[in-house]
Amino acid sequence: MDIDKQEEWIAGKHPVLEALRSGREINKLLIAENAQKNLTLPIIAEAKKHGVIIQHVDKRKLDQLADGVQHQGVIAQAAAYRYAELEEILEKAHSRGEEPFLLLLDEIEDPHNLGSILRTAECTGAHGVIIPKRRSASLNATVYKTSAGAVEHVPVARVTNLAQTIESLKKQGVWIAGADAAAEQEVYETNLNLPLAVVIGNEGKGLGRLIREKCDFLVKLPMRGRLNSLNASVAAGVLMYEIVRQRGAGIPARD
Repeated sequence: MDIDKQEEWIAGKHPVLEALRSGREINKLLIAENAQKNLTLPIIAEAKKHGVIIQHVDKRKLDQLADGVQHQGVIAQAAAYRYAELEEILEKAHSRGEEPFLLLLDEIEDPHNLGSILRTAECTGAHGVIIPKRRSASLNATVYKTSAGAVEHVPVARVTNLAQTIESLKKQGVWIAGADAAAEQEVYETNLNLPLAVVIGNEGKGLGRLIREKCDFLVKLPMRGRLNSLNASVAAGVLMYEIVRQRGAGIPARD
């Protein structure tokens, strides 16, 4: 079992509410004394359902605990996040009767990017996200806030070796598609209706050489402007929705 730390703080209305609704173990809820009631009443009601301790405190205490994250007057102290196992993610797809749809993040270091990718992954029905243990953003308060609570609904696996994980996925029938600006094939010309894991590279360096070589195929997004790259989370979002479009449009599955 991969657990990040003893406890963590979840800040903001939506992340806290989703954490409560998901059944996450919440130790206590801190509400700023001057917080807007229209924001806090639904959260307090949900907390009472689960028997969570509620404390009203000075806003300055929340500012200190949130460490720069916009908390909207609401912070929850939660038990440590338990990262999923790869098999759990694949089982989630199997239990839904769906082909696997995964995201592999090759050293995404910005927690805002990780949070945004998780939010889109939840909206597009992705079964899980896989990150490496080293040189990668982990699930912290910034990720929770940016994901708008999606962290509670999208399993995240943290692996020691991404290349070995790719090999394991291949053996289980999952195709690996790498997002690479230097690819010859555009994503809209590629059949993505198959058991698939999409690899998104580092914000500055893109895909690492070894990871690129292990991909079954590479795809790129068409670029018509002066710039030749997109923000990692934006690129991931476009790719995820193209997968959703193809799966919903009845495009024949790839053999």
